Amino acid sequence: MVSKKIGKKMIFFLGALGGLLYGYDMGVISGALLYIKDDIPLTSFTEGLVVSSMLIGAIFGSGSSGPLSDKFGRRRLVFMISIIFIIGALTLAFAPNMVTLVVGRLIIGLAVGGSTAIVPVYLSEMAPTESRGSLSSLNQLMITIGILSSYLVNYAFADIEGWRWMVGLAVVPSVVLMVGVIFMPESPRWLLENRGKEAARSVMKLTRKPDEIEKEIDEMIEINRISDSTWNVLKSSWLRPTLLIGCTFALLQQIIGINAIIYYAPTIFNEAGLGDVTSILGTVGIGTVNVVVTIFAIMIIDKIDRKKLLITGNIGMVSSLIIMAGLIWTIGLGSDVTAWIIVACLTLFIVFFAFTWGPVLWVMLPELFPMRARGAATGIAALALSIGSLLVAQFFPLLTEIMAIEQVFLIFAAIGIGALFFVVKYLPETRGRSLEEIEADLRARTSASETNNAGSMHN
Repeated sequence: MVSKKIGKKMIFFLGALGGLLYGYDMGVISGALLYIKDDIPLTSFTEGLVVSSMLIGAIFGSGSSGPLSDKFGRRRLVFMISIIFIIGALTLAFAPNMVTLVVGRLIIGLAVGGSTAIVPVYLSEMAPTESRGSLSSLNQLMITIGILSSYLVNYAFADIEGWRWMVGLAVVPSVVLMVGVIFMPESPRWLLENRGKEAARSVMKLTRKPDEIEKEIDEMIEINRISDSTWNVLKSSWLRPTLLIGCTFALLQQIIGINAIIYYAPTIFNEAGLGDVTSILGTVGIGTVNVVVTIFAIMIIDKIDRKKLLITGNIGMVSSLIIMAGLIWTIGLGSDVTAWIIVACLTLFIVFFAFTWGPVLWVMLPELFPMRARGAATGIAALALSIGSLLVAQFFPLLTEIMAIEQVFLIFAAIGIGALFFVVKYLPETRGRSLEEIEADLRARTSASETNNAGSMHN
């Protein structure tokens, strides 16, 4: 049996590996763009299109992968995603023109969208309640490692302007994922619904204590008993508010400024006065900070309420953007002092994001949604995330052409303030509760709300 051939740590490592590929393909284009333009002419619009075409593909990938994972299983879909990653990386590496670049990024995007929808669900369903936050956060850790890896590869090939090597080396982790997924077990919640209790129990023995298994299986059976089909659950009135909250949460994570930094950091540093190679080296520093802080976040995420972390992150990110905008406005661009101010402030932004909004989103999204429609609902939220990422990637270069850079970052600061209000008012707390307890509470709260509304109308 597949699940007996693999240890607990390896299950979660391979389960999160799709996040590494997502991060690599996000980050690698930032350095590659500096040299692609020497071989393939790009305007501001087509530069944004090369970056954002991955995100157009991600919209389709995330929108379709959720329902597919509910039907065929998380594991089979991850295998297909790894193959798509390989095809996309090879297409980019041998691209002769701008159109092929866009096609390659679209293909990569299908896989990226699929991984953003499936990886968090798989990790959340495999993890026991008491460590679900830290284990689910592995997705964000892998994303940050992927981003850092891409920056290191960019730096390694900067002297020879080897952008084809930069984008093509994504094949390596893609092959590892394709082989590794063969040895991964299927999600116990999917197995319970599609293969029965014994199949689910055998997988749960790999990651849970014996006395927890039967209680959790009983909870899952009870939730299944009162649940309808995936489609009926998705369109039900009791899920609709939570689905809207999840989509808004995912969208906000992408438009508070992080993607502008990930996609365009070398360009920002270059325009601020640093050279090409130094600009890429600056992103390596940011990527390293991103990984280190994410590791620290994983260590404490199950000890602090999710909402408290998010609020702290909002305050820190907004403050760093406002400080940076004020200093740039005061000193101006073009000097070494301004360049290093930007590096420092963007690094501070990364610290607060990596400690809070980065990992917490991937933990909370699958926690918010019911078992019967978790894959599909998380896929819809990932669709909103991809749309937000697309908006930033496509319009950031255009905004910096018509506005001063400090004004653009003030826009992100304003979005961060709106995100803070959203967290305080609308986002529920999920720490320390089983997925079934969260679902039962969601049903109860919605039912009570509908009863109160009906009573008000009757009166």
